[in-house]
Amino acid sequence: MVAAAPVDDVSVAHSCRDLLELLVGVSDGRSSQGRDHPAAVVLALAAAATVAGMTGYTAMAGWVADVPQEVLTGLYQRAGAAPAGRPSRSTIWRVCTDADPDTLDTAIGAWTARLRGDATADSVGETATAGDSPPSTQIRLDGKTVRGAVDVDQLHLLAALASGPHPDAPAVVLAQAEVTGAKTNEPAIARDLLNELDLHGVTITADALHTVKATAELIYQRGGQFVFPVKENRRALFDALDTLPWTSTPIARSSTDIGHGRITRRTIQVLPAPDGLPFPHVNQVWLIERYVTDTHGQHISAVAQLGVASHTPDQASPADLAAYNRGQWAIEALHWIRDTCYREDHSRVRTRSGPRILASLRNLAINALRLAGRRDITEATRWASRNMTRPFTILELTS
Repeated sequence: MVAAAPVDDVSVAHSCRDLLELLVGVSDGRSSQGRDHPAAVVLALAAAATVAGMTGYTAMAGWVADVPQEVLTGLYQRAGAAPAGRPSRSTIWRVCTDADPDTLDTAIGAWTARLRGDATADSVGETATAGDSPPSTQIRLDGKTVRGAVDVDQLHLLAALASGPHPDAPAVVLAQAEVTGAKTNEPAIARDLLNELDLHGVTITADALHTVKATAELIYQRGGQFVFPVKENRRALFDALDTLPWTSTPIARSSTDIGHGRITRRTIQVLPAPDGLPFPHVNQVWLIERYVTDTHGQHISAVAQLGVASHTPDQASPADLAAYNRGQWAIEALHWIRDTCYREDHSRVRTRSGPRILASLRNLAINALRLAGRRDITEATRWASRNMTRPFTILELTS
């Protein structure tokens, strides 16, 4: 069983007020006249049920039916409504399928950013005293298709995952948006997401699809930095980097990891950005190579990747650039949790905004568990499902 995390009553009260106030702004299109269950209350209950591992409307309704009455009454009262029984499955379905997903994602991002503030400040302080890399928040961009939500087109979502510089800093989703049409529309949606975030002093990483001049320009103008890989889809840039004298460039940093029956060696070489590079605001270029063998020395794979960075050498060392590059794939852990713990790709929810609302609630649940210090989210959801009032405390809904 996972031990309960200590909760400060004052911070709980403030966070409760903040979250409910933000959820009040999420409209589900229903008239307020004769409404027994405000959308904010229903979404809060659905979010708490998601923390406990519930993955669909029926499971959520069953979980809500077991919530202690005093907890339920307190939730309605703090939302400014009179207690009116428990929302049924049809009510939960109606709210989730009609709620405004953009407003909900904005509310989740704002609430997460507030709770994340203290954790980020603590992490920056720890990094500074340790004398490691210069403090910098990393925001990772990546898209994910919700494969079970099959309709005319599958739902494709782009998320911005942020974490502080300390290795133990929680990584949380600060923003999410739907990508309509082709996957190649991701860079334009990414710029819309980045426009909503404070990028000052932040390093943005993404896959090669986002190595776009307009994105680099936006990040620079907003006071941020970028570390982008370069592949053949940016042919002129790739050719310019590929012709640099890498064979005579010394290895600036190497590391070796042993695990899962494999030995992985990573190296990075770094050069100043050459004149005339067809990409804006680049100060350093890099080549990362990864060699994988088994424990007996048998070759498994070898991969090389070119890339660009806006940092000057004083702002980011080769070790920092390697860490940013490797850290990009932490967002895959978010996808893994949503798929394995919350069974997102098995969900057949497909009506109107329902698939995206439930994906947003999964992000909220993961953010809450991570900010509460839960590293093993699978075990945490099992524990939460056996402790009915605890998910509300994790979500800072009760005092």
